[in-house]
Amino acid sequence: MNQTASKTPKFIERQKTGFYNTLRKRVDAYFIENQISKHANGLMVFKTVLFMGGFLGLYLVILLGNLSPAVSLLLATVLGVFGAMVGFNVSHDAIHGAYSSRRWVNQLISFSFNIIGASPYVWKLTHNLVHHTYTNIPGHDEDIDVAPGMVRLSPDDKLNYAQRFQHYYAFLLYGLASVSWVLRKDFKKFFQKQIGNHVNKHPRIEYVKLFGFKAMYYVMFIVLPLVVMPISFGQWVLGFLVMHLAQGLVLGLVFQLAHVVEDCAFPAPNAEGNIEEAWAVHQMQTTANFGRKSWFTNFFCGGLNMQVEHHLFPTVCHVHYGAISDIVKNTAEEFGVPYLENTSFWTALQSHYRMLRRLGADEWDLRHGLSQAKVA
Repeated sequence: MNQTASKTPKFIERQKTGFYNTLRKRVDAYFIENQISKHANGLMVFKTVLFMGGFLGLYLVILLGNLSPAVSLLLATVLGVFGAMVGFNVSHDAIHGAYSSRRWVNQLISFSFNIIGASPYVWKLTHNLVHHTYTNIPGHDEDIDVAPGMVRLSPDDKLNYAQRFQHYYAFLLYGLASVSWVLRKDFKKFFQKQIGNHVNKHPRIEYVKLFGFKAMYYVMFIVLPLVVMPISFGQWVLGFLVMHLAQGLVLGLVFQLAHVVEDCAFPAPNAEGNIEEAWAVHQMQTTANFGRKSWFTNFFCGGLNMQVEHHLFPTVCHVHYGAISDIVKNTAEEFGVPYLENTSFWTALQSHYRMLRRLGADEWDLRHGLSQAKVA
């Protein structure tokens, strides 16, 4: 971590452009003129029922269906995918307060995060508070600190020999991250002294919630399957891992394609600890969309394929991102602010792969003179 990483970065707008103020007025005007709420609509309710119902239905079928091991394993894979869908189609909006204008509704829907094994409280600290404020700033944004020492997602990170091959093995680690999240990550983040520059001071009730909901998850996915299902311990381990590999891979890819692709910046604070840019412009420089015009991508990615709009308007429900994305893009072009996007999930995935290779193998070869040797 560099010397400025210990300071809380401040965003200093040297040139007052009025970009964000203008954009907010235009987005607000869109909702007022069309007389629609910024929160959930009928489509969002349908998605909630579909993904929550699908997840719980699959769980019960696997648990009580007396299926063959092969069929159970297949359904466990699908269950993992549905778990990811619940995470970024339902839970994510609620934790941001975007699902409803009523706080109790958001809190109730946020409970769905516990059902897939994650703590909504810890996520709110690491994601809402830290990541959304200090996006892609090395030493401050812990979302780019995935498997430290194994996956290098920032030019500021130390480089080691193993990372020459990270464009091959990183995707496996994305899958394993889900297991780590359920069994280790939430506890680690909760009990460490600070997250980024946020000093952890938790209300007592959050200790009860963390251990209580984790215990509920372990009963649902460890105890009950071993007690109710006619399977061996080894078969349970395989099913549990396959489920989480699917869940983790889907979650990891969708989130990484927003910030670790070509053209996304990783700005470091200056000697005074400042980022010499407006916060909103910083978000535009560090965030990229993908598949913005694809109905399929928008529906299944829960708006996380339009992270530009999400970072600028996190309390707007994701079902509205498509409608306001043209406003954001046109306003960005008007003010000379970058609007980064890949046309599809596939082009974004290719860009992420090239970034993994650039930050690993290419950087290693460059530092050790291997690139020149290959050319010679």
